[in-house]
Amino acid sequence: MTRPVRATLLALILLLPAVLAPAAQASPSQLSIMMDDDNLLYRGDAVRDQSLQRMRNLGVDVVRVTVLWSVLTDKASQSKLKGAGATNPRNYPVLNWDRYDRLVRSARSLGMVVYFNPTPPGPSWAHGKAPKGLRSVVKKAWKPDPGEFAKFVEAVGKRFSGSYRDENDARQPIPRVSFWGLGNEPNQAGWLAPQWEKGKMVSPVMYRELYLRSRAALDRTGHGRDTILVGELAPLGSSNQGQRSPIRPRKFLRALFCESSRGEGCEAFDKYGPIRATGFAHHPYTKNVSPVTKDKHPDSITLANLSSLSRLLDSLARRTGNVKAKLPIWLTEFGFETNPPDPFSGVSLERQAEYNQLGELLSYLDPRVAGITQFLLRDVAPVASGPKSSKAHWFTYQSGLEFVDGRPKPALQAYYFPFIVQQPGGFVANVWGQLRFRPNGLPAGARDQVQIQFKPAEGDEFVNVGDPITVTSAMNYFTGRMTLPGPGEVRALWTGGSLASRSATVTR
Repeated sequence: MTRPVRATLLALILLLPAVLAPAAQASPSQLSIMMDDDNLLYRGDAVRDQSLQRMRNLGVDVVRVTVLWSVLTDKASQSKLKGAGATNPRNYPVLNWDRYDRLVRSARSLGMVVYFNPTPPGPSWAHGKAPKGLRSVVKKAWKPDPGEFAKFVEAVGKRFSGSYRDENDARQPIPRVSFWGLGNEPNQAGWLAPQWEKGKMVSPVMYRELYLRSRAALDRTGHGRDTILVGELAPLGSSNQGQRSPIRPRKFLRALFCESSRGEGCEAFDKYGPIRATGFAHHPYTKNVSPVTKDKHPDSITLANLSSLSRLLDSLARRTGNVKAKLPIWLTEFGFETNPPDPFSGVSLERQAEYNQLGELLSYLDPRVAGITQFLLRDVAPVASGPKSSKAHWFTYQSGLEFVDGRPKPALQAYYFPFIVQQPGGFVANVWGQLRFRPNGLPAGARDQVQIQFKPAEGDEFVNVGDPITVTSAMNYFTGRMTLPGPGEVRALWTGGSLASRSATVTR
């Protein structure tokens, strides 16, 4: 274990009482979510089904997928989508729906929940005209029409209401989707632009109306009681005030919920009412540093200062009435890119596994967290057109649990069987982990057990330490405390088979 990671674990000792406390002090029922659009949407039926099965075997409960407005309107007839026509799923090209229809069916057959994230950018005719000289990705995200976006969301809501029949695939009924997030990273110009205009923040104003109107569209299509998340914010930002300058989440939220009643566009709340959401979605990346390392700017919100998000939301709810207090927090993207394969960015393979586990523990320790999302099962293939020695070649994301060719990274084992050992002093060890790969909610007579094992520093074999730990959590978390014989390695073994966790080193 590296010295920085060991220091991180020592910092978490202060949090350990919460791990061993009753469930009310932690979040032992949170869902395991995974996102991998490339493999679930864009690689064909066989890759999708293989990926879903792989995720299910790892213990994933929910898959999050981007429902990109521009993808579903690709090659669509603009005349058919004029006026109310955009609310009719049949006015979109049938083949554009297939990847989503089939994903929902396949996931349902495996007992998995699908979480849809409809988001701009959309077709060029549904956006404002961007100034010249901007990057293409920003031009495409420029000033989406909230009314047109709401019509698109209404079409998606109708199609996935549970009563709609497919136009092809033998006219089968399409299963219902009941989990939604509206918009993606609206504090980033690649998703919503401009961020600033004439010295004023405008992206919170645009996102407010996009959310309010698309939320009403879900109501109209029978999804009013579904899980519907607001936010989906990126964790970091900039102090600049340019059209492309990302806005840090605390600053964005104060504007979004109108901390000042005289804020831009706050009359929207008079017209549409408050933000109605069942939870707040956030992407708490810490980039290439430990999950307990806070960003230097107080308006950033990463996993290291996640509790500040709950406090801010509750404060805004109390002072403005524009959002409900005590909203659950959903961590809907998280992960670490690795080097290898990307020689320009990322952490080592071992550190990815360690940081992912620390992120899992921090998430567990926060009673407001309802779920955490691993961003990518498998690395995305690099950009073939870029020279292999260039950053352009490695523009894609490399935060997968597997390399692009399917070879596992150490983080794969850390995902399906996370395990952390903490030493408050001497050779007393507190352990925390999860049998994520096991079914949730086993009946009392079928509970799993975990055996803690120890291998001396100079030894070759693991031996049992203490009695087995019975897993009583519905989501298969376990905790325990024991005294170890001395320095060495500690791991957890599932007694129902041969699967073991990664080992942790104890040194004193």
